Amino acid sequence: MTLLETMKQLEAADELALSDAARDFVEVVTFAPSEEILTALRQSLADDWMSLPVWARNLAYRLACLQDPDNAELLREAATDLVCFGPDWDTEAESMRARAERLPPTGRSS
Repeated sequence: MTLLETMKQLEAADELALSDAARDFVEVVTFAPSEEILTALRQSLADDWMSLPVWARNLAYRLACLQDPDNAELLREAATDLVCFGPDWDTEAESMRARAERLPPTGRSS
């Protein structure tokens, strides 16, 4: 099953199926490369911006950022998404933005 498929499964899960969908998502996203994570996130969010649970978005962006820590564009994208869901993560988002600004202009971007 692809990461995007597990995201769709998670989005559509009712309460009874949620634990299976969450487990499948976590298993797939844990071992997905950052490029696959970003492609799946961007497609899922383009289809319905609010359908993917916040915890799943945060986990996916976090894993992508850990795999590609010098990608300023990714850091900015993840930070922007993080601030959309309350002040709890604003400090982390600002830290990510600051880190992105410190990267050299030749840093990788997706």
